[in-house]
Amino acid sequence: MRAGPHDSRAGSDDDRLVAVSVLIVDDHAPFRALARQLLEHDGFDVVGEAADGRSAVEASQRLHPSLVLLDVQLPDTDGFAVAAALAGLDRPPRVVLTSTRDRSAFRSRLAEPGAPPFINKADLTGAAVAALIG
Repeated sequence: MRAGPHDSRAGSDDDRLVAVSVLIVDDHAPFRALARQLLEHDGFDVVGEAADGRSAVEASQRLHPSLVLLDVQLPDTDGFAVAAALAGLDRPPRVVLTSTRDRSAFRSRLAEPGAPPFINKADLTGAAVAALIG
């Protein structure tokens, strides 16, 4: 798989690139809008947004994004619980956790086996996300 925000289309005659589809999950609409703008500028295809954990799982089941940018602190649950629910889907997306809090605030949970990668909201760029998902 090619590193960056594009996946090679399997079996494509012309080797066209398809943008990584993204669902943005955050309870703050201004951050969702900023994240959408940043990611779309860098070639990601933002297919949806959700404001809480329940909506995130429902949107993932409906939209089948390849990546979920997921806030750690949501009004109905935390991002770690949502990431676990997403991992149980038939077509689980990759997950990147994000927060305004420093990674050290979640150090023990991020160190657990299988924990999703993390990026601080202040450091969010398409290139940074692409580096995390390889």
